[in-house]
Amino acid sequence: MTSASGGADMVDWNLAVATATRLVRPGPEVSRAEAAAVVAELRRHALEAEEHVRAFTGMRSSSLAQAAATPVLVVDRPGWVRANVAGFRTVVQPLVEKLQARRANSAAAGVFGTVGEKATGIEVGALLAFLATKVLGQYETFAPAEPSLEAPDSPAALFDKPRLGPEGPGPGRLLLVAPNIVHVERELDVDPSDFRLWVCLHEETHRTQFTAVPWLRDHIQSEVQSFLSETDVDPGALLERLRDAAGSLGGLPGVGGREGASSSNLLEIVQSPAQREILGRLTAVMSLLEGHADVVMDGVGPAVVPTVAEIREKFQQRRDRGANRLDLLLRRLLGMDAKLRQYQDGAVFVRGVVEQVGMEGFNRVWTSPNTLPTKEEIHDPAAWVARVAR
Repeated sequence: MTSASGGADMVDWNLAVATATRLVRPGPEVSRAEAAAVVAELRRHALEAEEHVRAFTGMRSSSLAQAAATPVLVVDRPGWVRANVAGFRTVVQPLVEKLQARRANSAAAGVFGTVGEKATGIEVGALLAFLATKVLGQYETFAPAEPSLEAPDSPAALFDKPRLGPEGPGPGRLLLVAPNIVHVERELDVDPSDFRLWVCLHEETHRTQFTAVPWLRDHIQSEVQSFLSETDVDPGALLERLRDAAGSLGGLPGVGGREGASSSNLLEIVQSPAQREILGRLTAVMSLLEGHADVVMDGVGPAVVPTVAEIREKFQQRRDRGANRLDLLLRRLLGMDAKLRQYQDGAVFVRGVVEQVGMEGFNRVWTSPNTLPTKEEIHDPAAWVARVAR
C-alpha cells in the first residue's frame, strides 16, 4: 500500500478516490433548483442547531475561535469520499510507518510496491463507495488542517469539495451528505424540513462535544494511535487469525449460518489482546458520544421539530428492518452492526444517568478521561453514577 506519488503513504489514495467515485451509486433524482434549496436549508439548519444543542445540553465551546475553526461542509457522495480519504491519511500514519519499515526489509518490496498499492487503492475505493451511500452526516474528528476546501469546479457548484490533503491534523469538521439525507427522507415519507433539522441536531451535538471538551479529541486520537501501533503486521500471524475465525463469519442469520453464532467482524478477527483492551475503551466512549447525540436530537426535537416522534419511529423501524442479505453481510463484516448497538447502548446510558442526577450531573462525564464510562458502566448507568456523579 503506497501512494502513487512515491511511497509517503501505504495506499494509492488517488486510485481509491477514483475507484469510489466511479463505483458509487448516484443519489436521488432532483432538479438543480431542488438541490440548491436542499443545500441552502442544510446550511441554515446547521447554524440553527448549534444554539439548540448548547441550550439543551448546557455545553459551550471553550472558545469562539475553536468553534469557528470546525466548519460545516455540505457534500455529495464523492465529496464524502474525498473528505474521508483525507481523514484516513491523517489517522493511519503509525500503521503506515510500521508497514513501510517491514517492507523495507523485504526482498519482495519492489513487487509489492508496484502491485500492492494499486490493489489496496481499489479495495479501499470499493469500501468507500459502499459506505458513501449510508452516511447522513459525520463529525470528522481527524480532519486534515485547513485549507480544507478546493476551489469549486465551477462558479455554480452546489457542494463543498474537501481537499485530499494531507496538511496534517486539524480541529475537525462537520459533514452533511445531502443526497443521502434526501434519499432517506423520501424513503421514510417524513416532513423534509423537519428531518433535515433533526439530522443537523445529531451532528451538531458531536461538534459541540469536541469543541466544548478540549481534551476529548486528543484522548480519542491517543487511543486510536495506540490501537494502530499495536497492529501485528506479520502476514503469518494475520493469516492464522483469519484461519481460526473463518467459520465464524458464516454465523450471520439468514446468510448460511445459524442464529446466535459468532458476531465477529473483520476488525475483531485481526485484533491482538492489547488491541481488544484499547477497543473496549474506545467502544465505551463512542457509545457515549453516539448515544448522547441521539438523546439530544430527540430531546430538542419537540420544541423545534414538530414531527420528531413520527421521524424517530419510522427511522428506528428502518434501522431494525435492516436490508437485503448482501447488505447485512457487508454490515457484519465491516462492524456496522456494532455501530448501531453504540447508538442504542449509549442512549440507554445517557437517559439512565440523566434520570438519576439530571443533565448537570451527567455533564460531569466530560470532566476528564477518568470520568468517561467504562465498557461495563455503559450497560450499568447506576455504577457510573456511584463512581463519578456522587
